[in-house]
Amino acid sequence: MLTGAPSSHMNSSISSTEGIFPPSRFGSFESPGVGASSSFSRPDVDISEYDETDLLAISWNQDYGCFAAGTSHGFRIYNCEPFKETFRRDLKSGGFKIVEMLFRCNILALVGAAANSSYPPNKVLIWDDHQSRCIGEFTFRSEVRGVKLRRDRIVVVLEHKIYVYNFMDLKLLHQIETLANPRGLCCLSHHSNTFVLACPGLHKGQVRVEHFGLNVTKLINAHDSQIACFTLTMDGLLLATSSAKGTLIRIFNTMDGSRLQEVRRGVDRAEINSIALSPNVQWLAASSDKGTVHIFSLRVRVSGEDSVTHPSSPQGPAMIHQNSSTSLDPLVSANTGANPNSSLSFMRGVLPKYFSSEWSFAQFHLPENTQFIVAFGSQNSVIIVGMDGSFYKCSFDPVQGGEMLQQEYVRFLKFETKAR
Repeated sequence: MLTGAPSSHMNSSISSTEGIFPPSRFGSFESPGVGASSSFSRPDVDISEYDETDLLAISWNQDYGCFAAGTSHGFRIYNCEPFKETFRRDLKSGGFKIVEMLFRCNILALVGAAANSSYPPNKVLIWDDHQSRCIGEFTFRSEVRGVKLRRDRIVVVLEHKIYVYNFMDLKLLHQIETLANPRGLCCLSHHSNTFVLACPGLHKGQVRVEHFGLNVTKLINAHDSQIACFTLTMDGLLLATSSAKGTLIRIFNTMDGSRLQEVRRGVDRAEINSIALSPNVQWLAASSDKGTVHIFSLRVRVSGEDSVTHPSSPQGPAMIHQNSSTSLDPLVSANTGANPNSSLSFMRGVLPKYFSSEWSFAQFHLPENTQFIVAFGSQNSVIIVGMDGSFYKCSFDPVQGGEMLQQEYVRFLKFETKAR
């Protein structure tokens, strides 16, 4: 059950300094005059060419325009379009296994790696880089598995519990019990007028969705096997999930829990590392350890005429109401090309079950057995960042699909890196 803050909670302790600011007063990383402190120093620009720096973590900011890299010596922030290193902070005591940005502002959540002598992995630091100081700190009895930020909330993920705090005063607002969650799976909506949180439920294959503004909890039995990856749309109304099998990705309506669509990455087991939804929710991208990024055409939303008719809608494009949301329904879209399974619709009930799922529309091939995260860029492009220190930008044809075209490749860490 979702519970409010207890009068005292033994699992964590919180300390803060004066100066917890409302998000409207947060500065920008790109503003001039960002200072450094004795803890985080600004190194020479070409330090990565001379030191042995391991990559411990990579993560997107909330609008996918930047990504953060936690390294064995600190952290770095990169802009995606155009690609550039925005800044870095290095320290002698060790690196960070979690670096969570808050859009492009100066606030970061940091969790130290196991080898970090100053910042242990059971502590969350809320770091204000503009002031070059820690403005809040959470200490837990167990290792922190994930941290997520909104402009008004801080969410800390432990292996069996999730804590939701108010950003203004660090007050604990909610606690959620989960199934074992070693990956720290959790995602949030980021529209100001909706607060939706998705996390593992208490049963295998189940996703719990909290609509905090509506005080509604929805339990979605998404898969038969363990949940491996999921993501929400910015408004939190759609959820895309994959299981440990890594063959299927399913899209759900988070309000009623109905399954709207199912797409197939392949028939062989794979570990899906990242799922992304395009801003107009026409496309879904997924990366896996098989070395292929797949792009799928979605039909759970309409964009064109409806978005023009209702330009001021705070929720974005309207959702198609399909009560019979079976993935067997044939579909041909004038904007995105034919559904890959539509030509087989006359053989329903005869073909194996995997033919009823929709196959990928476009693909891009990468080194196998490397963890990549994926996001959508501008003008039918996809941004891919790897734990091998690589950055790719590639484009896909929205009508023909097929193999994507590589537009850019950067090795942002020069030396061999390793996943945590």
